[in-house]
Amino acid sequence: MADIQGSYDDLFAAVPAALAVALDEGDAGGSVAVFVDGEPVVDVWGGFADAGRTVPWRRDTLVNVWSVTKTMTALCALVLADRGELDVDAPVARYWPEFAAAGKEGVLVRHVLSHTAGLPDWVWPVADLYDWPTATARLAAQAPQWEPGSAAGYHSLTQGFLVGEVVRRITGRMPGEFFADEIAGPLGADFHMGLPERDDPRVAPAVPPPSRDEDYTAAAAATSAPPSEAGSPAGTPAPSASSASPVPTALRVRDGNSAAWRRAQIPAASGFGNARSVALVQSVPACGGSVGGVRLLSRAGCERAWAEQFAGQDRRLGMPVSWGLGYGRFGGTYGWGGWGGSTVMIEPESRMTVAYVTNQMREPAADIRGMEMLTAAYDGLKGLRA
Repeated sequence: MADIQGSYDDLFAAVPAALAVALDEGDAGGSVAVFVDGEPVVDVWGGFADAGRTVPWRRDTLVNVWSVTKTMTALCALVLADRGELDVDAPVARYWPEFAAAGKEGVLVRHVLSHTAGLPDWVWPVADLYDWPTATARLAAQAPQWEPGSAAGYHSLTQGFLVGEVVRRITGRMPGEFFADEIAGPLGADFHMGLPERDDPRVAPAVPPPSRDEDYTAAAAATSAPPSEAGSPAGTPAPSASSASPVPTALRVRDGNSAAWRRAQIPAASGFGNARSVALVQSVPACGGSVGGVRLLSRAGCERAWAEQFAGQDRRLGMPVSWGLGYGRFGGTYGWGGWGGSTVMIEPESRMTVAYVTNQMREPAADIRGMEMLTAAYDGLKGLRA
């Protein structure tokens, strides 16, 4: 069995066992954390940080968590809303006047948080993702593909710029800086949007699925999954041939492994952290807004995050979804997953957060690792609450 490092409560022994199984099945590396009442009951890691399996995964190894980053960006907006600085029912153009162009006067902040704004596709060069003024100007000039609020379509790359520019206009700070100053810093969380060069040695690059190389794309991942699994990757399926939508730019693994990607702030997909930091941050909404004596949200602010904004078929994921404000809703559990397998789930009733991050991609149709980690955590919770 794979060697698992870290610590865990014996009641949660099924969680490190699930990580060991994933590594034994061929994964390079990963980490899992479970927090209950804002405290870690599991904090484990194992495997390797490189495809060649020569660099051990360490306690402070960081990995690109892809779309799990969306939950961090959403939390920035929720904090501002809780402070009264952001009205989620206001037009985006109240804070970002240029955004009103091309018929977007009626796009509300809650529309961009719930993937219903009608701007789901990044159709420009990948290089433009790395330039904030260019990326936001492109989106401000674009017309919505449907009546905002009337339908949902997963805003795979665009959501972060849409929410992030609102954060920037209100605070005068880039979303990565706001997150660092107001959320990660007070909590002591090792999570970054816009990774400093000094942290590059800690990064575990993404490893493509077996038989794939670094030209493996998010669109290829999504189209390889059956409808029931299509929501797991960070990428968005390419529109069908009959669709009038523009074809999204193909994002490759090599793009996500580049220095340009690490430096850029792409608040929908370029966050770097480990399971411990993801679980710590997302324990804030799980625990009624306060963790370790640091209060970032009121209870009402947490409940705002879970309020259903849309329920129905998602035009990009090709599956039924229920969207809150920046979080997917799964019964009484909330969270989201990233391309390649990283996942965070929040269970407010039990005040539990489960985070799994990995550098090892799998084909979505064969990837149930996040669910296995969550199931193992629930086994431990039963014993803890008995």
